[in-house]
Amino acid sequence: MRHRSRTASAVSALSVLLVGVVVVSAGIGPVHVGPIAVAKVFANAIAVPAGVRMEATALAAPWHAVEWYAPFGYDVDPLYSTIVLQVRLPRIAAGASIGFALAASGTVMQGLFRNPMADPSIIGVSSGASVGAVAAIVAPVALPFGLGLRASAFVGALVAAVVVYAIATEGGRTPVATLLLAGVAVQTFLGSVTSYLILRSGDSIEEVTYWLMGHLDASRIEEALITGGISFALVVVLYLYAEDLNALLLGETDARSVGVEVEWTKRILLAASSIITGAAVAISGVIGFVGLIVPHALRLIVGPDHRILLPTSALAGASFPVPADTLALSQAVQSILLWSDRAFAEASPLAVADGVAVLRPEIGEVIRAAYDPVLPASADDPAHALRLAARLGRMG
Repeated sequence: MRHRSRTASAVSALSVLLVGVVVVSAGIGPVHVGPIAVAKVFANAIAVPAGVRMEATALAAPWHAVEWYAPFGYDVDPLYSTIVLQVRLPRIAAGASIGFALAASGTVMQGLFRNPMADPSIIGVSSGASVGAVAAIVAPVALPFGLGLRASAFVGALVAAVVVYAIATEGGRTPVATLLLAGVAVQTFLGSVTSYLILRSGDSIEEVTYWLMGHLDASRIEEALITGGISFALVVVLYLYAEDLNALLLGETDARSVGVEVEWTKRILLAASSIITGAAVAISGVIGFVGLIVPHALRLIVGPDHRILLPTSALAGASFPVPADTLALSQAVQSILLWSDRAFAEASPLAVADGVAVLRPEIGEVIRAAYDPVLPASADDPAHALRLAARLGRMG
């Protein structure tokens, strides 16, 4: 029972860390929002079902609608609520759910292959997602059923995993070494297909490159919740096989000797990991370091027991991409024009239009003018400021 207490303690600590990271990250940006204000905004967003009311319509039978009650009503600046809930929360939720999924999948892959340098893409899942996404961008009419970008990436990831498993399986057995070699071969082939599609991408090459680099832009809270829900459910399934995964660390022969159904266990582990990875990569693009670094680091801290390692790695993975993305985003506009960290202390360079975060038009004009090829890359001459003002039509 000792591992249960250790697991509970570690999970509790990492859960508190995750909540703290989310609250702090939601307050960091060109417009600073204090942790207390962020907590109040989150509290005001909580709603619980309070009852059901019946509503009648002229053309249809009466239907029931759920009434929601918000137990908290803190006085918060509406601007803060908009910034936290509509601008920052979707990216934070996406980063947390993606990190959770990739770290959990990486933990399973490292245990299954008995290699701490393995990651979720080792059997070609990420490469399959890349082919699907790039195909959706370059030649969307060629895809069946009108699949969109994210659906194509997800389907591509699953197809790649199935192909690798089929190649590596013979006589009902799937040796890990053969699975690894098949994954490398399929990954190389799919990388070639992606390169060919990039060559044929034409004007879409910028969008293709942007997706392949991995990002959290255009993230929606609905996608983050779906990915997080799928990942959490499958991580629970994977946790049920944690003891079998521990036995597989000793080798398949020893695992069979202690009663582990090796082939069935490998199927479950591979299927769940592939679905988790595909769901994450479909909304973010290829982000490879989380699934490699986080499980490796947590193994040094909590040990190799997957009953502890799997849940702690997943929670640590959820906390990992959030501050990285927040810090990068908060400095992006300042870095573009080399403005100071106090350049937007009074007003944010971002605005919200139809629920989407956009750059304020006047800031965009400055960036566009500053990157005009006629202007030098850098200069100490104050006359260049006058040139910028003249191009923007700001001269009085």
